Amino acid sequence: MTIRKHWFPKPYADRAARLRVPAGFVMLAAFGYFSRSTPESLQAGLPVSLGGLALRAWAAGHLRKNQKLATSGPYSFTRNPLYLGTLITALGLAMAGNSVGLGIFFAAVFVLVYLPAIELEEQHLMVILPDYEAYAARVPLLVPSIPSDLGEDSFSVAQYLKNEEYRALVGWLLAVGWLIARMYLRW
Repeated sequence: MTIRKHWFPKPYADRAARLRVPAGFVMLAAFGYFSRSTPESLQAGLPVSLGGLALRAWAAGHLRKNQKLATSGPYSFTRNPLYLGTLITALGLAMAGNSVGLGIFFAAVFVLVYLPAIELEEQHLMVILPDYEAYAARVPLLVPSIPSDLGEDSFSVAQYLKNEEYRALVGWLLAVGWLIARMYLRW
């Protein structure tokens, strides 16, 4: 196994990974408080956030966690389509909420909390999936590239459901409902 340089010291990455769930609640509270949507911000941000949600759904239909290396579908473009989809969804919701501050906050949380978690997950995958190192050498970490092929596995609705990705859809629908209610009720 090749020794890879790490962006974050391991103690920090371990702490940051444990902060993913609490950070999500802080982001939710910030979103609830600071969002001030308008019809124009909803029109601009909701398609972006829906695109991120669709990317997450596509990825979940290809992912067999800790069982098989996912290299098909969105995993042929980027090693972390679920995280990329999360970032796009969050930034789209910040746009829909008409808040540059939320966008900056969401991006900062992604860099400070989610990137260290990605690094730890990659270290774990290197150990349990023998082909991961070669896959990582040809597919970018986060920013997508054009693959030579989309892999042999197809999207699986059963896998999407098994990965419980529908919870992200429910969360997105609640966020959109909040934005619309807040806009019309002027909370």
